[in-house]
Amino acid sequence: MLYPVESFTPDEQALLAPHVTNLDRPVFALVGLPETVKGALFARYSRYQGTLRRLFLDEFADSLGATTAAPAWDGDEGRRAADLYERIFLGYGDDSVAQLGGAHVACEWTSNVLTKILQRPRLGSYLEQSTRYIAYDAPIEGTSDYRYYRDEQLGPVYEAAMDEIFSIYSACIPKVIAWADAAYPPPDGEPTAAHRRAITAKALDLLRGLLPASSLSHMGIFASGQTYEQLILHLLAHPLPEAREYGRMILDAIKATMPSFVARVERPDRGGEWVSYLEHRESAARRWVARLGLDRPSGDGSVRPSVELLHVDGDEDALLASLLFEAAGVREEETRIRLAALGADERTQLLADLVGERRNRRHRPGRGFEALRYRFEIVSDYGAFRDLQRHRMLTVQWQTLGPHLGAGVPDEVVAAGCGDEYRRALEISRAEFQRLHDAGLATAAPYALCLGFRIRYVLDCNAREAMQLIELRSGREGHPSYRAVAHEMHAQIAAVHPAVAGAMRHVDRETEPRLERILGEMRTQAKLDALTPRA
Repeated sequence: MLYPVESFTPDEQALLAPHVTNLDRPVFALVGLPETVKGALFARYSRYQGTLRRLFLDEFADSLGATTAAPAWDGDEGRRAADLYERIFLGYGDDSVAQLGGAHVACEWTSNVLTKILQRPRLGSYLEQSTRYIAYDAPIEGTSDYRYYRDEQLGPVYEAAMDEIFSIYSACIPKVIAWADAAYPPPDGEPTAAHRRAITAKALDLLRGLLPASSLSHMGIFASGQTYEQLILHLLAHPLPEAREYGRMILDAIKATMPSFVARVERPDRGGEWVSYLEHRESAARRWVARLGLDRPSGDGSVRPSVELLHVDGDEDALLASLLFEAAGVREEETRIRLAALGADERTQLLADLVGERRNRRHRPGRGFEALRYRFEIVSDYGAFRDLQRHRMLTVQWQTLGPHLGAGVPDEVVAAGCGDEYRRALEISRAEFQRLHDAGLATAAPYALCLGFRIRYVLDCNAREAMQLIELRSGREGHPSYRAVAHEMHAQIAAVHPAVAGAMRHVDRETEPRLERILGEMRTQAKLDALTPRA
Protein backbone atom coordinates (compact mmCIF):
# COMPACT_ATOMS: atom_id res chain seq x y z
CA MET A 1 0.00 0.00 0.00
CA LEU A 2 1.31 3.45 -0.96
CA TYR A 3 0.59 6.56 1.07
CA PRO A 4 2.36 9.92 1.51
CA VAL A 5 5.05 10.13 4.19
CA GLU A 6 5.76 13.47 5.84
CA SER A 7 9.24 14.69 6.57
CA PHE A 8 10.17 16.67 9.69
CA THR A 9 13.28 18.55 10.69
CA PRO A 10 15.30 17.20 13.63
CA ASP A 11 13.83 19.91 15.90
CA GLU A 12 10.31 19.07 14.78
CA GLN A 13 10.95 15.38 15.36
CA ALA A 14 12.11 16.19 18.90
CA LEU A 15 8.87 18.11 19.55
CA LEU A 16 6.66 15.42 18.06
CA ALA A 17 8.29 12.21 19.29
CA PRO A 18 7.06 12.40 22.91
CA HIS A 19 3.47 12.88 21.79
CA VAL A 20 2.88 10.50 18.86
CA THR A 21 3.50 6.76 18.66
CA ASN A 22 5.30 7.03 15.32
CA LEU A 23 6.50 9.72 12.90
CA ASP A 24 6.15 7.99 9.52
CA ARG A 25 2.90 5.99 9.35
CA PRO A 26 -0.66 7.19 8.63
CA VAL A 27 -2.03 5.67 11.82
CA PHE A 28 -0.73 6.79 15.20
CA ALA A 29 -1.92 7.59 18.70
CA LEU A 30 -1.48 10.75 20.75
CA VAL A 31 0.30 10.34 24.09
CA GLY A 32 1.55 12.55 26.90
CA LEU A 33 -0.77 15.47 26.18
CA PRO A 34 -3.60 17.05 28.22
CA GLU A 35 -7.03 15.71 27.23
CA THR A 36 -8.10 19.23 26.29
CA VAL A 37 -5.20 19.57 23.86
CA LYS A 38 -5.98 16.22 22.26
CA GLY A 39 -9.63 17.19 21.92
CA ALA A 40 -8.75 20.63 20.56
CA LEU A 41 -6.40 19.10 18.00
CA PHE A 42 -9.20 16.95 16.63
CA ALA A 43 -11.72 19.79 16.81
CA ARG A 44 -9.38 22.00 14.73
CA TYR A 45 -8.53 19.08 12.41
CA SER A 46 -11.79 19.39 10.43
CA ARG A 47 -10.83 22.85 9.10
CA TYR A 48 -7.09 22.40 8.73
CA GLN A 49 -5.78 21.27 5.37
CA GLY A 50 -2.65 19.57 6.68
CA THR A 51 -1.96 16.55 8.85
CA LEU A 52 -2.44 16.25 12.61
CA ARG A 53 1.30 16.20 13.30
CA ARG A 54 1.76 19.38 11.29
CA LEU A 55 -1.23 20.97 13.04
CA PHE A 56 0.38 20.29 16.42
CA LEU A 57 3.63 21.89 15.31
CA ASP A 58 1.93 24.90 13.68
CA GLU A 59 -0.66 25.81 16.28
CA PHE A 60 -0.24 23.98 19.62
CA ALA A 61 3.38 23.22 20.42
CA ASP A 62 4.28 26.83 21.26
CA SER A 63 1.18 27.35 23.42
CA LEU A 64 2.25 24.36 25.53
CA GLY A 65 5.64 25.89 26.13
CA ALA A 66 7.26 23.19 24.00
CA THR A 67 10.91 23.47 23.05
CA THR A 68 13.27 21.11 21.30
CA ALA A 69 13.33 19.26 24.60
CA ALA A 70 10.34 17.04 25.36
CA PRO A 71 7.56 19.35 26.60
CA ALA A 72 6.31 18.50 30.05
CA TRP A 73 2.71 19.08 31.06
CA ASP A 74 2.51 20.96 34.35
CA GLY A 75 -1.29 20.91 34.61
CA ASP A 76 -1.90 23.79 32.17
CA GLU A 77 -4.19 22.93 29.27
CA GLY A 78 -2.31 25.19 26.88
CA ARG A 79 -3.49 28.63 25.86
CA ARG A 80 -4.38 27.65 22.30
CA ALA A 81 -6.50 24.64 23.37
CA ALA A 82 -8.31 26.61 26.08
CA ASP A 83 -9.04 29.45 23.66
CA LEU A 84 -10.41 27.04 21.06
CA TYR A 85 -12.81 25.48 23.58
CA GLU A 86 -13.89 28.91 24.79
CA ARG A 87 -14.86 29.82 21.24
CA ILE A 88 -16.30 26.56 19.87
CA PHE A 89 -17.68 24.78 22.92
CA LEU A 90 -18.85 27.71 25.01
CA GLY A 91 -19.39 30.35 22.35
CA TYR A 92 -20.87 28.32 19.48
CA GLY A 93 -22.40 25.60 21.64
CA ASP A 94 -20.82 22.81 19.55
CA ASP A 95 -21.15 19.99 22.07
CA SER A 96 -19.52 17.40 19.81
CA VAL A 97 -16.03 18.71 20.56
CA ALA A 98 -16.55 17.59 24.18
CA GLN A 99 -16.58 14.00 22.89
CA LEU A 100 -12.96 14.26 21.78
CA GLY A 101 -11.24 13.88 25.14
CA GLY A 102 -11.71 11.51 28.04
CA ALA A 103 -10.57 10.86 31.58
CA HIS A 104 -10.26 8.00 34.03
CA VAL A 105 -11.85 8.81 37.40
CA ALA A 106 -11.96 6.63 40.51
CA CYS A 107 -15.03 6.99 42.75
CA GLU A 108 -14.36 5.22 46.02
CA TRP A 109 -16.50 4.50 49.10
CA THR A 110 -19.73 4.92 47.14
CA SER A 111 -22.93 3.27 48.34
CA ASN A 112 -24.67 0.68 46.16
CA VAL A 113 -27.46 3.23 45.78
CA LEU A 114 -25.04 5.73 44.28
CA THR A 115 -23.29 3.24 41.98
CA LYS A 116 -26.51 2.85 39.99
CA ILE A 117 -26.76 6.63 39.59
CA LEU A 118 -23.12 6.91 38.52
CA GLN A 119 -23.57 4.13 35.94
CA ARG A 120 -26.65 5.62 34.33
CA PRO A 121 -24.98 7.49 31.39
CA ARG A 122 -24.93 5.30 28.30
CA LEU A 123 -21.62 6.39 26.80
CA GLY A 124 -19.22 5.60 29.60
CA SER A 125 -17.19 2.62 30.77
CA TYR A 126 -17.51 1.42 34.36
CA LEU A 127 -15.84 -1.15 36.59
CA GLU A 128 -17.25 -1.92 40.02
CA GLN A 129 -16.15 -4.14 42.88
CA SER A 130 -17.98 -7.47 42.91
CA THR A 131 -19.93 -8.79 45.89
CA ARG A 132 -19.16 -12.27 44.54
CA TYR A 133 -15.40 -12.02 44.98
CA ILE A 134 -15.06 -9.53 47.85
CA ALA A 135 -16.30 -10.41 51.33
CA TYR A 136 -17.78 -7.59 53.38
CA ASP A 137 -17.13 -9.26 56.74
CA ALA A 138 -14.01 -7.26 57.61
CA PRO A 139 -14.14 -3.66 58.88
CA ILE A 140 -12.62 -0.78 56.93
CA GLU A 141 -8.86 -0.91 57.40
CA GLY A 142 -7.71 0.98 60.48
CA THR A 143 -11.23 1.18 61.92
CA SER A 144 -13.84 -1.01 63.57
CA ASP A 145 -16.49 0.14 61.09
CA TYR A 146 -18.21 -2.13 58.60
CA ARG A 147 -18.30 -0.96 54.98
CA TYR A 148 -21.55 0.96 54.73
CA TYR A 149 -22.61 4.55 54.06
CA ARG A 150 -22.84 6.79 57.11
CA ASP A 151 -24.34 10.23 57.60
CA GLU A 152 -25.07 12.14 60.79
CA GLN A 153 -28.60 12.74 59.53
CA LEU A 154 -29.31 8.99 59.60
CA GLY A 155 -28.41 8.68 63.28
CA PRO A 156 -27.23 5.95 65.68
CA VAL A 157 -30.33 3.75 65.29
CA TYR A 158 -29.52 3.37 61.58
CA GLU A 159 -25.90 2.49 62.38
CA ALA A 160 -26.96 -0.09 64.96
CA ALA A 161 -29.26 -1.73 62.40
CA MET A 162 -26.56 -1.81 59.73
CA ASP A 163 -24.00 -3.21 62.20
CA GLU A 164 -26.38 -6.02 63.14
CA ILE A 165 -27.04 -6.91 59.49
CA PHE A 166 -23.31 -6.97 58.75
CA SER A 167 -22.73 -9.12 61.85
CA ILE A 168 -25.31 -11.63 60.61
CA TYR A 169 -23.71 -11.63 57.14
CA SER A 170 -20.25 -12.18 58.65
CA ALA A 171 -21.41 -15.02 60.90
CA CYS A 172 -23.15 -16.79 58.01
CA ILE A 173 -20.13 -16.83 55.67
CA PRO A 174 -18.19 -19.72 57.29
CA LYS A 175 -21.39 -21.76 57.71
CA VAL A 176 -22.39 -21.38 54.05
CA ILE A 177 -18.81 -22.07 52.90
CA ALA A 178 -18.83 -25.30 54.91
CA TRP A 179 -22.18 -26.29 53.41
CA ALA A 180 -21.02 -25.49 49.85
CA ASP A 181 -17.77 -27.42 50.39
CA ALA A 182 -19.77 -30.50 51.36
CA ALA A 183 -22.39 -30.03 48.63
CA TYR A 184 -19.85 -29.41 45.84
CA PRO A 185 -16.79 -31.58 46.57
CA PRO A 186 -13.78 -31.31 44.26
CA PRO A 187 -14.15 -33.71 41.31
CA ASP A 188 -10.85 -35.48 41.96
CA GLY A 189 -11.30 -35.60 45.72
CA GLU A 190 -8.45 -33.22 46.39
CA PRO A 191 -9.29 -29.56 47.13
CA THR A 192 -7.31 -27.06 45.10
CA ALA A 193 -6.87 -23.31 45.42
CA ALA A 194 -9.21 -22.86 42.44
CA HIS A 195 -11.87 -25.05 44.09
CA ARG A 196 -11.61 -23.14 47.36
CA ARG A 197 -12.03 -19.86 45.49
CA ALA A 198 -15.07 -21.26 43.67
CA ILE A 199 -16.64 -22.44 46.94
CA THR A 200 -16.05 -19.06 48.58
CA ALA A 201 -17.54 -17.26 45.55
CA LYS A 202 -20.58 -19.56 45.74
CA ALA A 203 -21.08 -18.70 49.41
CA LEU A 204 -20.67 -14.96 48.87
CA ASP A 205 -23.09 -15.17 45.94
CA LEU A 206 -25.71 -16.85 48.11
CA LEU A 207 -25.30 -14.28 50.87
CA ARG A 208 -25.08 -11.10 48.82
CA GLY A 209 -28.80 -10.54 49.32
CA LEU A 210 -28.02 -9.80 52.98
CA LEU A 211 -25.81 -6.83 52.19
CA PRO A 212 -27.68 -3.53 52.48
CA ALA A 213 -27.79 -1.02 49.64
CA SER A 214 -25.66 1.19 51.89
CA SER A 215 -22.70 -1.19 51.36
CA LEU A 216 -19.71 0.71 50.05
CA SER A 217 -18.02 -0.05 46.77
CA HIS A 218 -15.21 1.34 44.62
CA MET A 219 -15.83 2.27 40.98
CA GLY A 220 -13.68 3.22 38.02
CA ILE A 221 -15.10 5.38 35.23
CA PHE A 222 -13.74 6.22 31.80
CA ALA A 223 -15.82 8.67 29.77
CA SER A 224 -15.67 11.63 27.42
CA GLY A 225 -15.87 15.23 28.59
CA GLN A 226 -19.44 15.42 27.30
CA THR A 227 -20.50 12.37 29.31
CA TYR A 228 -18.87 13.75 32.46
CA GLU A 229 -20.64 17.08 32.02
CA GLN A 230 -24.02 15.35 31.77
CA LEU A 231 -23.24 13.05 34.70
CA ILE A 232 -22.13 15.94 36.92
CA LEU A 233 -25.25 17.99 36.12
CA HIS A 234 -27.55 15.08 36.93
CA LEU A 235 -25.67 14.42 40.18
CA LEU A 236 -25.88 18.07 41.23
CA ALA A 237 -29.64 18.04 40.59
CA HIS A 238 -30.22 14.74 42.41
CA PRO A 239 -32.28 14.70 45.64
CA LEU A 240 -29.78 12.34 47.32
CA PRO A 241 -27.09 14.30 49.27
CA GLU A 242 -24.47 11.61 48.55
CA ALA A 243 -25.07 12.07 44.81
CA ARG A 244 -24.66 15.84 45.01
CA GLU A 245 -21.45 15.50 47.04
CA TYR A 246 -19.90 13.08 44.53
CA GLY A 247 -21.04 15.34 41.70
CA ARG A 248 -18.97 18.17 43.18
CA MET A 249 -15.96 15.87 43.68
CA ILE A 250 -16.13 14.52 40.10
CA LEU A 251 -16.35 18.11 38.87
CA ASP A 252 -13.16 18.95 40.81
CA ALA A 253 -11.40 15.88 39.35
CA ILE A 254 -12.32 16.80 35.76
CA LYS A 255 -11.38 20.45 36.34
CA ALA A 256 -7.93 19.21 37.40
CA THR A 257 -7.43 17.25 34.16
CA MET A 258 -9.52 18.85 31.38
CA PRO A 259 -11.24 21.93 32.80
CA SER A 260 -12.50 23.28 29.48
CA PHE A 261 -14.79 20.26 29.09
CA VAL A 262 -16.78 21.19 32.20
CA ALA A 263 -16.47 24.97 32.01
CA ARG A 264 -20.24 25.37 31.54
CA VAL A 265 -21.20 23.50 34.71
CA GLU A 266 -20.48 26.34 37.15
CA ARG A 267 -21.85 29.13 34.98
CA PRO A 268 -25.26 30.24 36.30
CA ASP A 269 -26.62 30.83 32.80
CA ARG A 270 -25.50 27.37 31.62
CA GLY A 271 -25.04 24.72 34.29
CA GLY A 272 -27.17 26.60 36.81
CA GLU A 273 -30.14 26.70 34.47
CA TRP A 274 -29.54 23.09 33.47
CA VAL A 275 -29.64 21.90 37.09
CA SER A 276 -32.80 23.94 37.67
CA TYR A 277 -34.43 22.31 34.64
CA LEU A 278 -33.56 18.80 35.88
CA GLU A 279 -34.87 19.59 39.37
CA HIS A 280 -38.11 20.99 37.90
CA ARG A 281 -38.55 17.90 35.72
CA GLU A 282 -38.15 15.60 38.74
CA SER A 283 -40.54 17.72 40.81
CA ALA A 284 -43.17 17.71 38.05
CA ALA A 285 -43.07 13.93 37.74
CA ARG A 286 -43.53 13.47 41.49
CA ARG A 287 -46.36 16.04 41.57
CA TRP A 288 -48.30 14.30 38.80
CA VAL A 289 -47.67 10.85 40.26
CA ALA A 290 -49.24 12.07 43.51
CA ARG A 291 -52.14 13.72 41.67
CA LEU A 292 -52.91 10.51 39.80
CA GLY A 293 -52.68 8.41 42.95
CA LEU A 294 -49.63 6.49 41.66
CA ASP A 295 -47.34 7.31 44.58
CA ARG A 296 -48.49 4.44 46.79
CA PRO A 297 -46.25 1.43 46.09
CA SER A 298 -48.24 -1.68 45.12
CA GLY A 299 -47.41 -5.00 46.71
CA ASP A 300 -47.78 -6.56 50.14
CA GLY A 301 -44.39 -8.23 50.32
CA SER A 302 -45.62 -11.44 48.66
CA VAL A 303 -44.97 -10.44 45.04
CA ARG A 304 -42.86 -13.02 43.24
CA PRO A 305 -40.10 -12.29 40.70
CA SER A 306 -41.61 -11.69 37.27
CA VAL A 307 -40.85 -10.84 33.66
CA GLU A 308 -43.65 -9.42 31.48
CA LEU A 309 -43.34 -8.53 27.81
CA LEU A 310 -45.40 -5.34 27.70
CA HIS A 311 -45.00 -4.31 24.07
CA VAL A 312 -43.51 -5.47 20.78
CA ASP A 313 -42.62 -3.32 17.79
CA GLY A 314 -41.93 -4.84 14.37
CA ASP A 315 -42.41 -8.19 12.64
CA GLU A 316 -40.48 -10.70 10.57
CA ASP A 317 -40.84 -8.66 7.38
CA ALA A 318 -39.35 -5.63 9.08
CA LEU A 319 -36.46 -7.77 10.32
CA LEU A 320 -35.67 -9.35 6.93
CA ALA A 321 -36.04 -6.07 5.03
CA SER A 322 -33.72 -4.31 7.46
CA LEU A 323 -31.11 -7.05 7.25
CA LEU A 324 -31.13 -6.78 3.42
CA PHE A 325 -31.28 -2.99 3.22
CA GLU A 326 -27.55 -2.19 3.11
CA ALA A 327 -26.82 -4.77 0.39
CA ALA A 328 -29.83 -3.78 -1.71
CA GLY A 329 -30.15 -0.92 -4.17
CA VAL A 330 -33.91 -0.37 -4.02
CA ARG A 331 -36.48 1.21 -1.71
CA GLU A 332 -37.29 -0.82 1.39
CA GLU A 333 -40.93 -1.12 0.29
CA GLU A 334 -39.84 -2.99 -2.84
CA THR A 335 -37.78 -5.36 -0.69
CA ARG A 336 -40.88 -6.09 1.39
CA ILE A 337 -42.90 -6.89 -1.77
CA ARG A 338 -40.28 -9.41 -2.90
CA LEU A 339 -40.12 -10.95 0.58
CA ALA A 340 -43.90 -11.44 0.61
CA ALA A 341 -43.55 -13.79 -2.37
CA LEU A 342 -41.20 -16.15 -0.51
CA GLY A 343 -42.43 -19.40 0.98
CA ALA A 344 -41.93 -20.31 4.65
CA ASP A 345 -38.91 -22.53 3.95
CA GLU A 346 -37.23 -19.83 1.86
CA ARG A 347 -37.78 -17.22 4.56
CA THR A 348 -36.29 -19.54 7.17
CA GLN A 349 -33.25 -20.16 4.98
CA LEU A 350 -32.90 -16.44 4.23
CA LEU A 351 -32.81 -15.52 7.91
CA ALA A 352 -30.38 -18.35 8.69
CA ASP A 353 -28.03 -17.13 5.94
CA LEU A 354 -28.23 -13.50 7.08
CA VAL A 355 -27.56 -14.41 10.71
CA GLY A 356 -24.67 -16.61 9.64
CA GLU A 357 -22.74 -19.22 11.60
CA ARG A 358 -22.27 -17.73 15.07
CA ARG A 359 -19.41 -19.62 16.68
CA ASN A 360 -19.60 -17.59 19.87
CA ARG A 361 -21.92 -15.00 21.40
CA ARG A 362 -19.71 -12.10 20.26
CA HIS A 363 -20.59 -12.90 16.64
CA ARG A 364 -23.80 -10.91 16.38
CA PRO A 365 -25.99 -10.30 13.31
CA GLY A 366 -26.19 -6.89 11.68
CA ARG A 367 -28.09 -3.78 12.65
CA GLY A 368 -31.17 -5.05 10.87
CA PHE A 369 -32.02 -6.78 14.17
CA GLU A 370 -32.59 -3.30 15.59
CA ALA A 371 -35.84 -3.10 13.56
CA LEU A 372 -37.58 -5.15 16.28
CA ARG A 373 -38.14 -3.83 19.78
CA TYR A 374 -39.33 -5.35 23.06
CA ARG A 375 -40.37 -3.65 26.31
CA PHE A 376 -40.15 -5.81 29.44
CA GLU A 377 -41.34 -4.98 32.94
CA ILE A 378 -39.34 -6.96 35.47
CA VAL A 379 -39.46 -7.60 39.19
CA SER A 380 -36.27 -9.12 40.59
CA ASP A 381 -34.10 -8.76 43.64
CA TYR A 382 -32.00 -5.60 43.75
CA GLY A 383 -28.80 -7.62 43.35
CA ALA A 384 -29.94 -8.96 39.97
CA PHE A 385 -31.10 -5.50 38.92
CA ARG A 386 -27.60 -4.15 39.68
CA ASP A 387 -26.15 -6.56 37.10
CA LEU A 388 -28.81 -6.06 34.43
CA GLN A 389 -28.74 -2.26 34.77
CA ARG A 390 -25.20 -2.29 33.39
CA HIS A 391 -26.61 -2.91 29.89
CA ARG A 392 -26.96 0.82 29.34
CA MET A 393 -27.26 0.89 25.53
CA LEU A 394 -30.84 -0.28 25.95
CA THR A 395 -33.36 1.78 27.90
CA VAL A 396 -33.32 1.03 31.63
CA GLN A 397 -35.77 2.73 33.99
CA TRP A 398 -36.32 1.78 37.60
CA GLN A 399 -38.57 2.65 40.49
CA THR A 400 -37.40 3.51 44.00
CA LEU A 401 -36.23 0.52 46.02
CA GLY A 402 -38.67 -0.33 48.83
CA PRO A 403 -39.74 -3.36 50.89
CA HIS A 404 -43.25 -3.66 49.39
CA LEU A 405 -42.24 -6.26 46.75
CA GLY A 406 -40.71 -8.53 49.38
CA ALA A 407 -37.52 -10.60 49.44
CA GLY A 408 -36.68 -14.27 49.21
CA VAL A 409 -34.34 -16.54 51.15
CA PRO A 410 -32.18 -18.89 49.01
CA ASP A 411 -32.91 -22.56 49.69
CA GLU A 412 -29.18 -23.21 49.95
CA VAL A 413 -28.87 -20.70 52.79
CA VAL A 414 -31.66 -22.54 54.60
CA ALA A 415 -29.87 -25.86 53.96
CA ALA A 416 -26.70 -24.34 55.46
CA GLY A 417 -28.60 -23.59 58.67
CA CYS A 418 -28.70 -19.80 58.20
CA GLY A 419 -32.30 -19.32 57.07
CA ASP A 420 -33.60 -17.88 60.33
CA GLU A 421 -30.72 -15.42 60.64
CA TYR A 422 -31.18 -14.38 57.01
CA ARG A 423 -34.87 -13.66 57.66
CA ARG A 424 -33.99 -11.74 60.83
CA ALA A 425 -31.61 -9.51 58.83
CA LEU A 426 -34.35 -8.84 56.28
CA GLU A 427 -36.75 -7.83 59.04
CA ILE A 428 -34.17 -5.51 60.65
CA SER A 429 -33.63 -3.98 57.23
CA ARG A 430 -37.35 -3.54 56.57
CA ALA A 431 -37.96 -1.96 59.98
CA GLU A 432 -35.11 0.53 59.59
CA PHE A 433 -36.32 1.50 56.12
CA GLN A 434 -39.75 2.24 57.56
CA ARG A 435 -38.30 4.24 60.47
CA LEU A 436 -36.24 6.42 58.12
CA HIS A 437 -39.19 6.86 55.76
CA ASP A 438 -41.54 7.86 58.57
CA ALA A 439 -38.91 10.30 59.90
CA GLY A 440 -39.07 12.27 56.65
CA LEU A 441 -35.94 10.67 55.15
CA ALA A 442 -37.64 8.88 52.24
CA THR A 443 -34.77 9.61 49.85
CA ALA A 444 -32.24 7.99 52.19
CA ALA A 445 -34.45 5.11 53.38
CA PRO A 446 -33.33 2.68 50.59
CA TYR A 447 -29.83 2.64 52.14
CA ALA A 448 -31.25 0.39 54.86
CA LEU A 449 -32.67 -2.27 52.53
CA CYS A 450 -30.83 -5.50 51.84
CA LEU A 451 -29.99 -6.33 48.22
CA GLY A 452 -32.35 -9.30 48.46
CA PHE A 453 -35.39 -6.99 48.41
CA ARG A 454 -37.09 -6.73 45.03
CA ILE A 455 -37.38 -3.76 42.71
CA ARG A 456 -39.53 -3.10 39.64
CA TYR A 457 -37.84 -1.86 36.46
CA VAL A 458 -38.18 -1.73 32.67
CA LEU A 459 -35.76 -3.03 30.05
CA ASP A 460 -36.67 -1.64 26.61
CA CYS A 461 -34.41 -3.08 23.93
CA ASN A 462 -34.16 -3.92 20.27
CA ALA A 463 -33.56 -7.54 19.20
CA ARG A 464 -29.81 -7.03 18.85
CA GLU A 465 -29.52 -5.62 22.36
CA ALA A 466 -31.76 -8.40 23.68
CA MET A 467 -29.48 -10.98 22.11
CA GLN A 468 -26.42 -9.49 23.79
CA LEU A 469 -28.07 -9.35 27.21
CA ILE A 470 -29.76 -12.76 27.09
CA GLU A 471 -26.74 -14.67 25.85
CA LEU A 472 -24.38 -13.00 28.34
CA ARG A 473 -26.66 -13.16 31.38
CA SER A 474 -27.87 -16.73 30.84
CA GLY A 475 -24.34 -18.11 31.35
CA ARG A 476 -24.06 -20.77 34.07
CA GLU A 477 -21.36 -18.79 35.87
CA GLY A 478 -23.92 -16.03 36.48
CA HIS A 479 -26.19 -15.44 39.47
CA PRO A 480 -29.47 -17.45 39.29
CA SER A 481 -31.56 -14.30 39.90
CA TYR A 482 -30.52 -12.61 36.68
CA ARG A 483 -30.10 -15.88 34.79
CA ALA A 484 -33.81 -16.47 35.41
CA VAL A 485 -34.65 -13.04 33.97
CA ALA A 486 -32.57 -13.80 30.85
CA HIS A 487 -34.23 -17.22 30.41
CA GLU A 488 -37.71 -15.78 30.76
CA MET A 489 -37.01 -12.88 28.37
CA HIS A 490 -35.82 -15.45 25.81
CA ALA A 491 -38.95 -17.59 26.28
CA GLN A 492 -41.27 -14.62 25.84
CA ILE A 493 -39.47 -13.44 22.70
CA ALA A 494 -39.75 -17.00 21.37
CA ALA A 495 -43.52 -16.84 21.86
CA VAL A 496 -43.86 -13.84 19.51
CA HIS A 497 -40.79 -14.11 17.26
CA PRO A 498 -39.51 -17.72 17.31
CA ALA A 499 -37.01 -17.07 14.52
CA VAL A 500 -35.41 -14.24 16.50
CA ALA A 501 -35.17 -16.39 19.62
CA GLY A 502 -33.74 -19.18 17.47
CA ALA A 503 -30.98 -16.85 16.27
CA MET A 504 -29.86 -16.55 19.91
CA ARG A 505 -27.76 -19.70 19.69
CA HIS A 506 -25.58 -19.16 22.72
CA VAL A 507 -28.24 -19.12 25.43
CA ASP A 508 -27.04 -21.37 28.25
CA ARG A 509 -30.07 -23.54 29.00
CA GLU A 510 -28.48 -25.59 31.76
CA THR A 511 -30.47 -25.19 34.96
CA GLU A 512 -29.94 -25.95 38.63
CA PRO A 513 -32.42 -26.10 41.51
CA ARG A 514 -32.29 -22.45 42.51
CA LEU A 515 -32.71 -21.25 38.90
CA GLU A 516 -35.62 -23.64 38.37
CA ARG A 517 -37.28 -22.39 41.58
CA ILE A 518 -37.03 -18.73 40.50
CA LEU A 519 -38.35 -19.56 37.02
CA GLY A 520 -41.24 -21.39 38.67
CA GLU A 521 -42.02 -18.33 40.79
CA MET A 522 -41.93 -16.11 37.70
CA ARG A 523 -44.36 -18.31 35.81
CA THR A 524 -46.67 -18.57 38.81
CA GLN A 525 -46.68 -14.77 39.09
CA ALA A 526 -47.47 -14.51 35.37
CA LYS A 527 -50.55 -16.73 35.88
CA LEU A 528 -51.66 -14.63 38.86
CA ASP A 529 -51.21 -11.43 36.85
CA ALA A 530 -53.28 -12.90 34.01
CA LEU A 531 -56.16 -13.50 36.46
CA THR A 532 -56.00 -9.97 37.90
CA PRO A 533 -58.30 -7.49 36.11
CA ARG A 534 -56.47 -4.46 34.76
CA ALA A 535 -57.68 -0.98 35.70
